[in-house]
Amino acid sequence: MSATASSPLGNARICFYGAGSMAEAIFRGLIEAKLADPTQITVTNRQNALRLAELQQRYGVIPAVTEAAKQDALAGADVIVLGMKPKDSAAALRALAPLLRPEQLIVSAIAGLTIGTIGMILGEGRAIARTMPNTSSTIGLGATGISFSPAATATQRELALAMFRAVGIASVVEEPLLEAVNGVSGSGPAYVYYLMEAMISAGMELGLGEEAARDLTVQTVRGAAEMVRLTGENPAELRRKVTSPGGTTQAAIETLEGYRFQEGMNAAIRRCAERAREMGETIRSEAAASSSPSGE
Repeated sequence: MSATASSPLGNARICFYGAGSMAEAIFRGLIEAKLADPTQITVTNRQNALRLAELQQRYGVIPAVTEAAKQDALAGADVIVLGMKPKDSAAALRALAPLLRPEQLIVSAIAGLTIGTIGMILGEGRAIARTMPNTSSTIGLGATGISFSPAATATQRELALAMFRAVGIASVVEEPLLEAVNGVSGSGPAYVYYLMEAMISAGMELGLGEEAARDLTVQTVRGAAEMVRLTGENPAELRRKVTSPGGTTQAAIETLEGYRFQEGMNAAIRRCAERAREMGETIRSEAAASSSPSGE
């Protein structure tokens, strides 16, 4: 028996409604891990046929370019992965609604788009997986939070988890916590990149060449993350172990504390979570307005 045949996704027909980098990361992970056959994966987007052709050539997935092909792919899929931009999601879901079958699983990777809003547009009782992956999924090191609607079956939950575990780790959380997931890991890579920018810049200001500053920073961040992962120790404990009283590291940490580093990070993560909720409320308001008599 092949790995694809033994996978919960082995015989599932999957349609990616949106062909951006996150969609590519997911189906690439599935294909490389032999969890899904590329001929069972269809990809569509609004109008970029060249992008679809490139993905077909690279991975062997099936492009759906014409309107008829898009509708056939969406109507025939077992799993539909929503990967459009948040501002386009309400209109895209309205267009999708007439094509759906009751047994299909809807997987959303759209920030702020709640299960309730999806149900409001597509109809209640849908099997829905709401997810919050991050960009590290593109290299197989993603971190994804995932929540399910009550209608999602055990098999459908297994399908969704298999998809995101193919590109990293996936944790099931209660839906209200997905905004926290967004704040911590969804946008988390950007915080680390911002820190790395600052480290590289400071190294160069102290006289290091750009390449040396970059290489030292990258290896330092990589090594620190691996230390936490491999030892299982709390980051605070690891920090204490390398902070000798009166030493250079203590001087640096005290300086960061003077700038309220942790307070700033906490505020940033809270604001990220708040912004996700705001985006979700905007999508819901747009959907409600378009469904009201005055919005027709």
